[in-house]
Amino acid sequence: MLQAGQNALGVRFEAQCRAFEKEPFPGLDLRKDRLKRLLALTEKHEAEICAAIDSDFSGRAAQETRLAELFVVRAGIRHALSHLRGWMCERRVATSLPFLPGRNRLLPQPLGVVGIVSPWNYPFQLAIAPATAALAAGNRVLLKPSELTPAFSDLLARLVEEHFSPDEMSVAVGDAEVGKAFVSLPFDHLLFTGSTAVGRQVALAAAANLTPVTLELGGKSPAIFDASCDLDAAVSSVAYGKLLNAGQTCIAPDYLMVPQGQGAAIAAKLAAAMARLYPRLRDNPDYTAIVSERHHRRLSDMIAEARESAADVTEVNPANEKLGVSDRKMAPVLVRNAGETLRLMREEIFGPVLPILEYGTVDDAIEHVNRGERPLALYWFGKDSANRQRVMRETMAGGVTVNDCMMHLVQERQPFGGVGESGMGAYHGEWGFRTFSKEKPIFVQSRLSAGSLLRPPYGRTFERLFRLLNLIT
Repeated sequence: MLQAGQNALGVRFEAQCRAFEKEPFPGLDLRKDRLKRLLALTEKHEAEICAAIDSDFSGRAAQETRLAELFVVRAGIRHALSHLRGWMCERRVATSLPFLPGRNRLLPQPLGVVGIVSPWNYPFQLAIAPATAALAAGNRVLLKPSELTPAFSDLLARLVEEHFSPDEMSVAVGDAEVGKAFVSLPFDHLLFTGSTAVGRQVALAAAANLTPVTLELGGKSPAIFDASCDLDAAVSSVAYGKLLNAGQTCIAPDYLMVPQGQGAAIAAKLAAAMARLYPRLRDNPDYTAIVSERHHRRLSDMIAEARESAADVTEVNPANEKLGVSDRKMAPVLVRNAGETLRLMREEIFGPVLPILEYGTVDDAIEHVNRGERPLALYWFGKDSANRQRVMRETMAGGVTVNDCMMHLVQERQPFGGVGESGMGAYHGEWGFRTFSKEKPIFVQSRLSAGSLLRPPYGRTFERLFRLLNLIT
């Protein structure tokens, strides 16, 4: 375990750099061994991981952690193990006619030492999924988990220490000051998952070292109900997607857009669907708490502002329980007729609060999405293929799921990442391997090359060959 302190960080970072210098291209067997140890860490300590996250949240179901974190990580590691040999292969690239019989190749080469800054909302998945890609690509890894999940962060540091040598993978535990020192290290690549505001600071710190970054941020991800959608299925999907982890998910639907005149009816259906999922709240082990009192107050202030503005606010509290900051459970809230200047319409909500907006035409829905910053996710529900195609082509988002929520995240054969304000770069599966590799172009010259005939002293031979080159290129 690496405890706080800039000097300690620097020592561990330098140790990983020196280790990489001695072994700049780990072979297939060693990379697979590291991935298998990561899989063992995941499988052997499932109960401890679930308990630590439950403790940090003051209430999160083990089933939710197993599904949304451990399952996703396990699937990603197994996918990497199955495909790593092919990913590592030097690839043939076509050679232009004038340079034949020379050959082009692309060699995926490890970058060196990769830094990963992971958030509190899915602390295991969002630390270990990028670490999987970085290790598969042959790198050393230094991790900085969130200070908002101290029990899990300490556990992760201990488990990594048990399964890896410090110069392979290590965990730096500490507060925001440690985080600032961490992102200022001259990593060969830095991946940050968190808010857009902090992402800007991370990018600035990395720029001082010309460190390339992958930023997985957030934003206001819309869900759009087309008039052609299966309403009951769509409502069920959005209710679950919004309330998973009590809405503390970067790709959760941030707001819902519905056809004009259907807002009240759909709000009633959503309230019923949410009540079926969570008939009780405070003592319900299935319903996740808000991670901290500070975040609870932020959400409460958003709701209070909406009430004061005369928006239509509906609290979904089937058992009519008294909930407060101390127990950190928050009832789901649906908000209609919210003004665009309200905080919940301008900021990423990151909690169980769902604004519902009505739109007139597909043009109106597209215009509203495009008026804001580019979101990390977009959800479209409907059967009308023409409307779907328009929304897919005329809006920009990091990723899309059609007729469900969040399913694009768990596709190992698809890249996951943001665009614009919601991030840059991507990982998962082969895209993660490429993110943490340098695809080095290599040209292998043939003994039969005529290139020497184009060198000085220039004369008629040069002119003839040059005319020929212009004809065949």
